[in-house]
Amino acid sequence: MYKLFLFFLSAGILCAVGTASAQYAAQDEAKYLATVKAVADFKINDEEHLQAVDSLRQNRNFNLKLQGMINKLSNRRTKDTTNRKILKILEQAGKEIYNLLD
Repeated sequence: MYKLFLFFLSAGILCAVGTASAQYAAQDEAKYLATVKAVADFKINDEEHLQAVDSLRQNRNFNLKLQGMINKLSNRRTKDTTNRKILKILEQAGKEIYNLLD
């Protein structure tokens, strides 16, 4: 009986640790994505880029193409290969930016 109790206690602890590390990893991913967004928003308003960005905002062809590209993405839980690759790129960029600025 004691061995059975220890087994279930150990299993419960391992599950809790696994869940905690998964939550920590998800927080890091969110932190890196938020960093990419905040820095991109900041840099878009940079004087050097503002005129070019405003020009792109007015460019109908660019906006249609960009919307077409965005429509290929998905935020569903089961993401396809392209979505996973893009998310990985954004997370890696966010991690590098975060570590550089921290």
